[in-house]
Amino acid sequence: MANAVIYWSATGNTEAMAQAVAEGAGTTAVTFGEFSGDIAELDAIAFGCPAMGAEELEDSEVEPFFAANESKLSGKKVVLFGSYDWGDGEWMRLWAERVKAAGADLVAEGLICNLTPDDDALAACKALGEKIK
Repeated sequence: MANAVIYWSATGNTEAMAQAVAEGAGTTAVTFGEFSGDIAELDAIAFGCPAMGAEELEDSEVEPFFAANESKLSGKKVVLFGSYDWGDGEWMRLWAERVKAAGADLVAEGLICNLTPDDDALAACKALGEKIK
């Protein structure tokens, strides 16, 4: 199964989560800016982005990439993850709705972590990655 872990991180929290998801998925995590593949050729994808602003996706790399590739998600296994500092996870719920509306198979609830992921959060990230292996 061709899979990918694609993320954006400002502080390193979501990056740490991405590394654990990638370990579980048996792949390497890459940033949205580094990803050079074609979403259409993948069977499964893990997307990671922290909550930004008023609980939104990061708008210079993540939102444009996601909007450009949303139509390619139909029928693919997708998991979502990211860290946050405040709020209640609204950005993740909205992102999950977009993924489902695009026809993807959201195989797990979006995994969120408050600030720096602890050992339990990293274990949950690894388990999340195993869902797209």
